[in-house]
Amino acid sequence: MDQFNQIVHDLKAGKYAPIYFLMGDEPFFIDEVVRYIEDHALEESERSFNQSVLYGKETDIDTVVTEAKRFPMMAERQVVILKEAQHLRKWDALEHYVEQPQSTTVLVIAHKYKSFDKRKALFKKLTKSAAVVMESKQMYDDKVPGWVEQRVHQMGFSISFKAAALLVEFLGNDLGKISKELEKLAILLKPGQEITPTVIEENIGISKDYNNYELQNALGAGDVVKSNRIIDYFAADPGHHPVVLTLGVLYNFFSKLLIYHSLKDRSKGAVASALKVNPYFVSQYQQAAQCYPLRKSARIIGYLRETDVRSKGVGNVSTDPHDLLRELVFKILH
Repeated sequence: MDQFNQIVHDLKAGKYAPIYFLMGDEPFFIDEVVRYIEDHALEESERSFNQSVLYGKETDIDTVVTEAKRFPMMAERQVVILKEAQHLRKWDALEHYVEQPQSTTVLVIAHKYKSFDKRKALFKKLTKSAAVVMESKQMYDDKVPGWVEQRVHQMGFSISFKAAALLVEFLGNDLGKISKELEKLAILLKPGQEITPTVIEENIGISKDYNNYELQNALGAGDVVKSNRIIDYFAADPGHHPVVLTLGVLYNFFSKLLIYHSLKDRSKGAVASALKVNPYFVSQYQQAAQCYPLRKSARIIGYLRETDVRSKGVGNVSTDPHDLLRELVFKILH
């Protein structure tokens, strides 16, 4: 993220490199850089003659290099963007271009969903040249709520950490999807307004009180009434609350609880590091550990695996998946 922020900072300052080689398994940051260059490197009147967009499935590297070597027409620079670059196989022709890139061309290569082979000569030449090489890595789940907070702040709003965690619980760690939902919210909100769980509930469709995050909290606190109330809510709308997703969330929670029990250092920082969670969530594991000793936690993992298998029809012919979930919650709490 630091590298991404630096690239965006330089672009906003009008500092363009001759080559941008963007790669990695997190497409969001790659798309953001490509989009900014597409929208800002040239004036709108210059783009028809000086901006080319090619696709890896439809072109080859020789064509890309030929486009990059052209001179701009009535403009300071030209922009050549290669999208879906991960589909290309032969890259040799680019090696010579990297050694002597066209000074009036901004060549952008978007190699998404995986990194380029760093053993190749091309990669080594890129790192030693004036090219900007960015590796966009998948963000760990525990880092996503913090990223949401930062993203919201950049958009001119604020958000509580609980609201950010709720958003991530509902949308997952797909940064592009989260960003689109935030952009929709931005249209509806007043400048500087806080995005609260209620705002998310009213505009995105997730209940602030009845979701997997709240179920996890209720179980962690040993709250029988709230846990069953959430399960009943899920059962009434199974399409939006698939059992497989709930089981995944609970398995992740109780697996980390097992790790918590094994820790000698249970300070907030040490726990957050060992469990790979934001420090905000440490208190939940501290509370859950009091309700579920080590042996009970291990049995719960067994209950979760059994429920997962039965929910897929193994050893179970007719029991409704949400009835299985009710049974699971009973076993966990008693």
